[in-house]
Amino acid sequence: MATPGNNSTAASLTETELRQRTRILQDIMARYAITVGGIGVILAVVLIFFYLLFVVVPLFKPAQIEEVTSYRLTPPSIGDQTVHLAMEEQAEIGVRFTRSGLAQFFFTHSGAVIKEQSIPLPPETTITSFASGAPDSATVAFGLSNGTAVLVRHIYQVTFPNDKRVITPRLDYPLGEAPLIIDTSSRALRLLAVQSDEEQTSFGALTEDNRLLFTHFAAEESFLDDEESTLERTSTELEGFPENTRYLLLDPDQQHLYTANKDGALSIFNLSDKQQPHLDQRLPSVAEGAEITAMKLLAGGISLMIGSSDGRISQWFPVRDESGKFIFTQIREFKAQTAPITTLAPEFNRKGFLAADSSGKLGIYHATAHRTLLVEQVGKNRLNQLAIGPRANALLSEDSAGNIHFLRIENEHPEISFSSLWGKVWYESYSEPDYIWQSSSASDSFEPKLSLTPITFGTLKAAFYAMLIALPLAILGAIFTAQFMAPRMRRIVKPTIEIMEALPTVIIGFLAGLWLAPVLETHLPGTFALLVILPAGILLFAYAWMHLIPASIRHRIPDSWEAALLLPIVLFLSWFSFAISPTLENLLFDGNMIQWLTHEMGIAFDQRNSLVVGIAMGFAVIPTIFSMAEDALFGVPKHLIRGSLALGATPWQTLMRVILLTASPGIFAAVMIGLGRAVGETMIVLMATGNTPIMDLSIFQGMRTLSANIAVEMPEAEVASTHYRVLFLAALVLFTLTFIFNTLAEVVRQRLRKKYSSL
Repeated sequence: MATPGNNSTAASLTETELRQRTRILQDIMARYAITVGGIGVILAVVLIFFYLLFVVVPLFKPAQIEEVTSYRLTPPSIGDQTVHLAMEEQAEIGVRFTRSGLAQFFFTHSGAVIKEQSIPLPPETTITSFASGAPDSATVAFGLSNGTAVLVRHIYQVTFPNDKRVITPRLDYPLGEAPLIIDTSSRALRLLAVQSDEEQTSFGALTEDNRLLFTHFAAEESFLDDEESTLERTSTELEGFPENTRYLLLDPDQQHLYTANKDGALSIFNLSDKQQPHLDQRLPSVAEGAEITAMKLLAGGISLMIGSSDGRISQWFPVRDESGKFIFTQIREFKAQTAPITTLAPEFNRKGFLAADSSGKLGIYHATAHRTLLVEQVGKNRLNQLAIGPRANALLSEDSAGNIHFLRIENEHPEISFSSLWGKVWYESYSEPDYIWQSSSASDSFEPKLSLTPITFGTLKAAFYAMLIALPLAILGAIFTAQFMAPRMRRIVKPTIEIMEALPTVIIGFLAGLWLAPVLETHLPGTFALLVILPAGILLFAYAWMHLIPASIRHRIPDSWEAALLLPIVLFLSWFSFAISPTLENLLFDGNMIQWLTHEMGIAFDQRNSLVVGIAMGFAVIPTIFSMAEDALFGVPKHLIRGSLALGATPWQTLMRVILLTASPGIFAAVMIGLGRAVGETMIVLMATGNTPIMDLSIFQGMRTLSANIAVEMPEAEVASTHYRVLFLAALVLFTLTFIFNTLAEVVRQRLRKKYSSL
């Protein structure tokens, strides 16, 4: 029989075992929870990386073409040559203009003719020349044997009867069906160039007796009736064009006329003054021994593309020289094709173009990116005509046998290449290659400038100036707080600095942009004077405290509390520096330091500059670095410090040779994490900088960072567009930078920890 004492002991053991089992279960649950949480964090980071990669990868997808069908349109008469092909926006209906003045509208997928319409011609006149305007204007012109021309526009009316889209094609005559007089001498127009918009129409024409004419028609509204308008005609004969001219082109703005012969002699006429146009420049445009075989203007009309008999395609546009004069200059060259280029087709709204050669090969290029996207054989015969769809997703081509090929194009992001993202690019209207970020414009033919170099540079620049200010203050503050400050003061100072980290960065950025930036601009000399006055004043006070203040007064201050006396000193010196700023400005900079910097030193000044960003971001980063570094320094084992002091080392020797070495892994980790935060900071740089993507190390200039650029432009970016994906690429670069910094921090921290673990 069990005694009562034995029952008590058994119950006690059972209760102890229960507590142990409960504790073991809690430990297991905590271990699994921490493991799952850690794996979840890693998985989330990996998923973020792969999502960014998923959005970015299509940028580098190569172009593809697929032939849908080929067919032959029945010509109205034997030998009626095709002079132009075009498509409407949906690429469902195409139009073919022939040498006889016939327009055939047909379905692009089947070749079935929808409608035929002939150009009205005066009696006893024939068509002697043809010209097409800018692709997006849908205008063409026929030059006639009597010195006149007919301007035609092909229009596609879209209706939705019974909720089904119906496209109805037709021809329109913007200036009337009556032919326009180009040559008053009534000589046949051998070559023709045309451009037309709502306000004006211009023709360039070479007559059969070798005269070059420029004729301009301007619409003038009647003062009595706003709906009535008349055409004011201006015609001028031009001199200085090449002999045997074979090519004429007008730019869409009707400011320049380009003439060239097959040998490559190129003449450029300035048409700014429609009354007195003049020859601007003459130059050779192809290599010796080669001939011009095709010539077209890119979208926007600034760049001239010239195809030659050696298969090369060169890009030319005007560049301003040192005297301010525009000089037509060859910018880049494409050499992917070797057979003579037969025709060029520029895209409607991008700086891309297509090129066909005499061997039947088709090339897809992008000028700005200097990128050859595709060169592929299309059929067996020479390609004479190309027409790209307005959305650059379809192509019509006609070969020498009269067969029309309809192809689908997949080429979403041709403007992206390594050189366009990271290298210097020579953009239109720029005097030299440069790193530029400018993603949007009001112009449909805008040349996107998507270089990540300036915004990556801005990110590193902002981080550099932030760390330049934060590092000495945070590290030295952590050293003093951990090793020299009185415990009671440390219990006040450390939480106060750490709580600064909870301050929203948007508030810091707001104060930096709207308050700090104007203050620094107004007191710029005082700001730099503070860098000298403050340390000198503190050293002077320290000397006075040690050597001039009586010991009886000094001993009243508790040990390690002397630093508290510096607070009023720092405040006074700061006030004094700003107070003498106007005096310094008058004495040293003739009353205006900013003007002195600009005119005397050649240094531009922006109110929201790197100095403002450095102070604001430094203020935000200091708590992170300080807290981690202070914990690392305070966590140095006390027996190491006492042993060093016991062996005769001074406190400073102990600090330099024991404490800092032992705490170096934690200090380095603090610095790298602070750097990572500075690199990824968004709101401060967004509000406290000029947000201009420039590459300038000057402390008086602003910048644009990767994170700020994403915050500003992502809401306006069209989903899945090139701009949208490049912003995700910027996010991937930022992700990679922070990953590299954190990985390096961990690697170096582990090595330092291993090296000094024996102390």
